[in-house]
Amino acid sequence: MKTFLYSLTISLFFLNAYSANAAAKQANNLTADQTPKNSPATILDAYLKLKNALSADNGKNAAAAGNELVKAFAGFDQSKLTPSQRKTYVDIESDAKEHAEHIGLNAGNIPHQREHFDMLSKDIYDIVKLLGPGRELYVDRCPMYNKGKGAIWISEVKDIKNPYFGKAMSTCGAIRETLH
Repeated sequence: MKTFLYSLTISLFFLNAYSANAAAKQANNLTADQTPKNSPATILDAYLKLKNALSADNGKNAAAAGNELVKAFAGFDQSKLTPSQRKTYVDIESDAKEHAEHIGLNAGNIPHQREHFDMLSKDIYDIVKLLGPGRELYVDRCPMYNKGKGAIWISEVKDIKNPYFGKAMSTCGAIRETLH
């Protein structure tokens, strides 16, 4: 009888360990499967790196982030988009990708990078509105950029860190909209 109880206890121990391991694997698979492939997170992350580099007057890092953004666009899975979303996304993406490429090719020309960043920011805003931000973001606006015409950018923080004037006028601007 003791042998039977020991055998049963050991069997239950291994069965419990196996079940816990299987449950952990299943949880990991669910987490990976539940991450939306059409999430703009990778695109947003590259864009925010670009914004932060321009805010710091760092053309080299801005160029690297522009190149990263081009890769993020190329890796974006459009298969989960509705036909209407896909059409809109493709139209926006082609312009946005072109601006990111220009930024990536002009590490030594921050004013040129900022010109493209202005147009890129409008495209990123449209993508976020189309697909959702996946987190809280802020749409900031600098009223002085482009000879007083103004320009927007997307930010992950409430603090104004102006990518159009960098360190020269780092706090110029205001939050125009909060995206959820």
